[in-house]
Amino acid sequence: MTPPVFRRDLLRAGSGAAFAALATDFLASSARAAESAPIVPASVPFDHETVTRMARELAAKPYSAPEQSLPKALDNLNFDQFRSIEYRPDQALWHGQNLAFDVEFFHRGFLYRPRIAIHEVVDGKSTAVPYTPDLFNFGDPMLRVTDDLGFAGLRLRYAINTPGVMEECAVFLGASYFRAVAKGQNYGLSARGFADGTGDPKGEEFALFRAFWLEKPQPGVDSIVIHALLDSPSLAGAFRFTIRPGDTTIFDVQSALFPRVKIEQSGIAPLTGMFYFDANDRNHIDDWRPAAHDSEALQIWTGSDLQLYRPLRNPLDLQFSAFTDISPRGFGLMQRRRSFHDFEDLALDYEKRPSLWIEPIGDWGAGAVDLVEIPTPNEVNDNIVSFWRPKEPLQAGHEYTYTYRMYWGWDVPFPTDLARIGATREGAVTDHKDGRFFAIDFTGGPVADKGQDAKFHLIPNTSAGTIRNVVVEPNPNINGWRTTFEFYPGDAKLAEMSVVLADEQGPVSEQWMYRWTP
Repeated sequence: MTPPVFRRDLLRAGSGAAFAALATDFLASSARAAESAPIVPASVPFDHETVTRMARELAAKPYSAPEQSLPKALDNLNFDQFRSIEYRPDQALWHGQNLAFDVEFFHRGFLYRPRIAIHEVVDGKSTAVPYTPDLFNFGDPMLRVTDDLGFAGLRLRYAINTPGVMEECAVFLGASYFRAVAKGQNYGLSARGFADGTGDPKGEEFALFRAFWLEKPQPGVDSIVIHALLDSPSLAGAFRFTIRPGDTTIFDVQSALFPRVKIEQSGIAPLTGMFYFDANDRNHIDDWRPAAHDSEALQIWTGSDLQLYRPLRNPLDLQFSAFTDISPRGFGLMQRRRSFHDFEDLALDYEKRPSLWIEPIGDWGAGAVDLVEIPTPNEVNDNIVSFWRPKEPLQAGHEYTYTYRMYWGWDVPFPTDLARIGATREGAVTDHKDGRFFAIDFTGGPVADKGQDAKFHLIPNTSAGTIRNVVVEPNPNINGWRTTFEFYPGDAKLAEMSVVLADEQGPVSEQWMYRWTP
């Protein structure tokens, strides 16, 4: 299960010698945490291969955790105390320099104890960003200490909504978590650099971005490059993010992974979100709203050109699903509900949460898109995880590279000629206590503007139980069509169901997939 991360309140509100010097500066940074006066940072050469070389060298050594000790005044912060430590906007990196971006940093404390090294890169030279308490406003003056603490993470700011008004558009904070928004959106789901053992009863290992290098953008350029060094007991890695905020915020990601050990359950491009309930799954939820979730479905575009749509659930027991594939075209956790009335929540604005689509670049070979659904009693916990799992384990001493594009936005980045799933609803069969009633709406594409004379039929399948009493009919309220059916599980404790809408020529819709459990 994912560790607790601030999901809402906080996130709103060169030469061999030169490389050795850079690595030494990074590895020694945690040792300076207890010094009373910061050291004036030195500049060293930096190029696009620097972090990759560092990760390769780091993986060849035993794992050493970053500095986590804190002065007594900061050692046991609660949430409110931590939130009261605010970065001063006038101290943002590149503030007032007429650039498209500036950067603010997070203080260490509460859940975010590790010291994360942060560097600025200018004209091929890297310089550590020095910490001073003068960068922050402290709600409680007793929390202000003069030790060289360093930082816990960073937030990227850009005039994403209003010209000239700098606002958060991306945050890197906690383990290898990061998140972003598109224009007009609020924070929702997160991404990670790497996942290892997600859903395993033995426990999950969380890799950490333990250092960042921020390339200073040129005037007039609306993209920024951030490098990150990943580290964990099992592997080290190098990441290069090219970030372009906008109507859809795009991350181009280049990664190189160097396992220290054999990794059986690796997760590439992992996505993490929250699904509490919706019309398809609210049997054990007593809540006044129609729905509450960051994402409503896993969507996959397979290498064989199938478009799959799997509504999420909040199960009573942990559920693990794997969708095997070869060279997928993409996958993502999607939020299609975009009306306030879909959620009726004035505070949390679920209809403004991003969808996140992963587009693999190059041949990712054989593997599976995995989905882990973890029971949650509330909407605070991230209980949904999805990622690409290569078919073969990652081997110690090898290098693995993955390049992909991330689309944080309102929908998938590609057009489709297929009808799309508009809603999934599940309930009891009124005259049969053991049956389940399903209603699935289809919108757009071939079903739009098609009345009673159109001839559509449903192709249903189930791995257990039986599907009966299928009805397919127009739904003029959504300018689409609706299908309903009854599912009778019999003695089954699990059933994998799928349906697709078709006409005389064949399928005309996405393929709806669903895991039913009691």
